[in-house]
Amino acid sequence: MANDAPLKSVPDGRVSVHTAHGIGTVEFFHPKANSLPGTLLRTLAGEIVTLGQDPDARVIVLRSGGSGPFCAGASFDEFSAITDETQGSEFFSGFSRVILAMIRVPKFVITRVHGKAAGGAVGLVAASDYAMATRAAAARLSELAVGIGPFVVGTVVERRVGRGPFAAMSVDADWRDASWCEQHGLYARVCNDVAGLDMAVDGLAATLASCNPEAMAELKRVFWAGTEDWASLLAERAALSGRMVLSDFTKQAIAAFRSR
Repeated sequence: MANDAPLKSVPDGRVSVHTAHGIGTVEFFHPKANSLPGTLLRTLAGEIVTLGQDPDARVIVLRSGGSGPFCAGASFDEFSAITDETQGSEFFSGFSRVILAMIRVPKFVITRVHGKAAGGAVGLVAASDYAMATRAAAARLSELAVGIGPFVVGTVVERRVGRGPFAAMSVDADWRDASWCEQHGLYARVCNDVAGLDMAVDGLAATLASCNPEAMAELKRVFWAGTEDWASLLAERAALSGRMVLSDFTKQAIAAFRSR
């Protein structure tokens, strides 16, 4: 059975959902390097939750559109427009919603990473149950470069790659190539090109769609055991980031970044 949900658009971006043969596919797109403004993040989280309740979708594939970056992270335009702590906390809660949706949905989430992943995008990859990427899919935590830190997405990135590698990614904000990401568990498999990536994603999704849903749901609970308090933890981290983004240091860093 195939089901194409209506295309859900946000200003300059969209989220589309397609379900067929037991596979629910969620694709997001934004013309600015697949960056994710708050409205798109809310839509994305909602669609993942909805697929979790759909018996026709036994496995979920998360992907982005286009042939450029997988995702450039949060919308920099929104980031630079924050004027108070409440607005800042809400802004940084966007990725919290998607992370919580991904880890709590009772189905495996496979993420297809066809290009570079920066900032919040690394959190989406880390919140996947299984991520596959191309050799072009370098990743970086870029938050320190604009005067803050990866406090929200760092929760799930640290769990995925370990404290040492997470600390290194946070401190130097350098790009890590796909081989490094595979070695440290951010990617489960790396493919040579997009064609190979699509073949691998489609093959695994088809296999999982024929597996016992109850067994997969129980495995999912095992994978994410110990995250029961993450709603409050991520809210605290979002509030921390929301305060920090208003500091003079961060404002100066943002101004320098925008002037490049």
